[in-house]
Amino acid sequence: MKLQRKNRVRALAVGALAVSGALALTACGSDDTSGGGGAGAAKTSNIKCEGKGKLLASGSSAQKNAMDVWVQAYSGACKDTEINYQPTGSGAGVTTFLQGQTAFAGSDSPLKPDEVTKSKQVCQGGQAIDLPMVGGPVAVGYNVPGVDNLVLDAPTLSKIFNSEIKKWNDPAIKKLNPGAKLPDLKIQPFHRSDDSGTTDNFTKYLKAAGGWKHEPAKKWEGEGGQAASGSAGVSSQVKQTSGAISYFELSYATASKIPTAKLDTGAKAPVDATVDNASKAISEATQVGEGSDLALKLNYTTKAEGAYPITLVTNEIACDKGNKPATLAATKSFLTYISSKDGQSALKELGYAPLPTEIADKVRATVAKIS
Repeated sequence: MKLQRKNRVRALAVGALAVSGALALTACGSDDTSGGGGAGAAKTSNIKCEGKGKLLASGSSAQKNAMDVWVQAYSGACKDTEINYQPTGSGAGVTTFLQGQTAFAGSDSPLKPDEVTKSKQVCQGGQAIDLPMVGGPVAVGYNVPGVDNLVLDAPTLSKIFNSEIKKWNDPAIKKLNPGAKLPDLKIQPFHRSDDSGTTDNFTKYLKAAGGWKHEPAKKWEGEGGQAASGSAGVSSQVKQTSGAISYFELSYATASKIPTAKLDTGAKAPVDATVDNASKAISEATQVGEGSDLALKLNYTTKAEGAYPITLVTNEIACDKGNKPATLAATKSFLTYISSKDGQSALKELGYAPLPTEIADKVRATVAKIS
């Protein structure tokens, strides 16, 4: 199915909440519908097992918590397939895929034209495509003693992460937080040390809405600050460092009980980093991929009420044609499962936004055609 350029993604917020129930696939494996139990447990009874052996993948650390649940559920149903996903960061994941070392990659940013060109050497007779799979907010987590209801905006964040605002009681922060007891404490901004799609999305927001002085990129370009590897690394530093602030996917804040800043977007009220609020912002995304590519372009400057603008959509990167015969069946089976209603229904509890129905249907149709 040829996708129309810049097709407006409509009703995403509603669709994100409506993804539930089961996809009618041939049952294979366990009748257990818990996927192991606990938060984000995924149903397994409708997984169709295809292929066998080891499936290697790597990339986005933002989707690691989702992948953990998916892999557990899939492996429980499909005993002959071992899935090894390494959260190395989007940049490293795409590089490894383009080197032909993995069956698929996870990336929080769509493929660049030169990456698509390179992929034709790996995807014999085809090319790599973006398959949106996980949506959600990029939270701004902080550790400021005595402050648990912090409000920030894009211009202030841009200056904080470029080391231009250095104290938590800076006038710019005071203006956004009247009445708050902001301490005379040094700000400790942390950024990703690895090439990261989360960094790319975060700096696109800073550039679009906050006057960021650098070009958005997967590689951090801001001045000063400290670095840590992966979403797990920066969130861990915020948790243990007084005065710290960083950006990471919401599930890391939830898991570590890290407070997150509300954003003053110009709407009537500051906006929390929640799945529902991110869905409202993502509803303004436009679809820019062509052919089998389903890449989205996000709107980082939304002022809609209750719309949280720092969002990302993680894509699984795979070949549309020319996948390796040894891993093709298992790759299709796993991608079919995680894009299914069963797979997607586990996401919201983890702090992610499930795919809207409109996009999920296109992803499943595209996965069915990869060869």
